[in-house]
Amino acid sequence: MEILGYFMALVIGTSLGLIGGGGSILAVPVLAYLFTLNETYATSYSLFIVGASSLVGGLRQNKNKNVDWKTAMVFGLPAIVGVWLIRHYVIPALPEELFSIETFIFTRRMMMFGVFSVLMIWAAYSMLSTKERKGGTGEVKYNYPLIIAEGLVVGGITGFVGAGGGFLIIPALVVLANLEIKKAIGTSLIIIALKSLLGFFLSDALTLDIDWNFLILFTSIAIAGIFIGVSLSKVIDGKKLKKGFGYFIIIMALFIFLMEFIIR
Repeated sequence: MEILGYFMALVIGTSLGLIGGGGSILAVPVLAYLFTLNETYATSYSLFIVGASSLVGGLRQNKNKNVDWKTAMVFGLPAIVGVWLIRHYVIPALPEELFSIETFIFTRRMMMFGVFSVLMIWAAYSMLSTKERKGGTGEVKYNYPLIIAEGLVVGGITGFVGAGGGFLIIPALVVLANLEIKKAIGTSLIIIALKSLLGFFLSDALTLDIDWNFLILFTSIAIAGIFIGVSLSKVIDGKKLKKGFGYFIIIMALFIFLMEFIIR
């Protein structure tokens, strides 16, 4: 199972390099089912993995001048606060058993993984959508009240389920900052890196017993996969693979729902 888990780390990175996103959402199920980590550690480790992978992708985008750093900071700061609040206060405060109805016990794990499976379906829908993403005009302007609210919400979602949420951030950058689509994609990676890594280091890294050897090894394999994916993208059309990967994410979401709510 561990060998398969490390292979999936390579798949996660390769998908990021090949199709530009989506792969990191597989980190939580890989950590939970192949490495048998509980919900707190799976979502926590995923924050680090997603953050480090996004940082590599974002710096590559920056070389192509596709990152607006001011916008990344404006969006990133409230998102970091959102992640920190959820990881530092909400997750530790949730009881193991939330409620029960006769013999059915609804646990913290079921709530976290249930929300995560819904988020996976949402992410898959954005990948399968045939609508062409439209960007802004590039004349950057900020709707600060909505940016703060959006940052807190997306940061909170990231903190709760351990996923980056690029499919939520990119449209927000276009609508709330008027960024062109290429800059929105590149800037979203930096925002994901900031909120995931800082959220992790300001909360879980201080309170959990982190297995750094495992986490760095898994993350290193995923980052190596990014460079493999970038090389493959020169000979393989990532857009064609994106649809197939979207269906795979739906299957994984249904698998998580089945494991947590049916088989239990």
